Amino acid sequence: MSKGYLDLKQSIAQAITNGEYAPHDQLPSQRTLGQQFGLSHMSVRRAINELIQEGLIYAVAGKGLYAAAPKVDVERDGMVSFGEDMRSRGMAASSRILRAEVVSAPTLLAQVLGVEIGAALVYLRRLRLANDEPMAVQDTYLPRALCPDLLERIGQSPSLFALLREVYHLRLARSSNAAEAALATDEEARLLGMTLPAALLITEQITYLDNGQPVEFVRSAYRGDRYRLTVKR
Repeated sequence: MSKGYLDLKQSIAQAITNGEYAPHDQLPSQRTLGQQFGLSHMSVRRAINELIQEGLIYAVAGKGLYAAAPKVDVERDGMVSFGEDMRSRGMAASSRILRAEVVSAPTLLAQVLGVEIGAALVYLRRLRLANDEPMAVQDTYLPRALCPDLLERIGQSPSLFALLREVYHLRLARSSNAAEAALATDEEARLLGMTLPAALLITEQITYLDNGQPVEFVRSAYRGDRYRLTVKR
């Protein structure tokens, strides 16, 4: 490993960390970097590839290299809403409702939510944003019997949890979570402003009332270039 290779990698990383490059600022071309550091194309490419893998920069085909925005942890507490979580990070949260309707519970969701097959569920598909940047696509299902007029009220509060607590007086007690990596579908990539192939962090959460009854199932597709998962034991 050459010293020049390390110098280039550390120089770019330090410039991003110090704020010389703001998120999404364009970096010099690989040719320019090679000339500045007296490195071969292969050495420059190696440094660039490692910086991409470490999430410090990203490449746009035909355009060049850009500084990546810092990754944030997936919602650290399942009982905290997306809006509360983003505000705790100093970011302004917002949502765009893509679909809002009543659907019939298929077998799997009926089992997850503890309702009969075919029972009425409230379905919400939302694009979640932070500082107006798309962060995640969320599909949420709730038993309609617990929140019968939720579709009429969903615009009254930016927080679904707040509606469940304050309007329907539901006592949210705990949640269970699972996570996996996946590739974005065409629709997910379009909504999140990503170029295929694009990596996603998928989480599935079930929220329970204090009596043990499931009240919500939500599948979240987070941008893999903006999120990481932290596990606390």
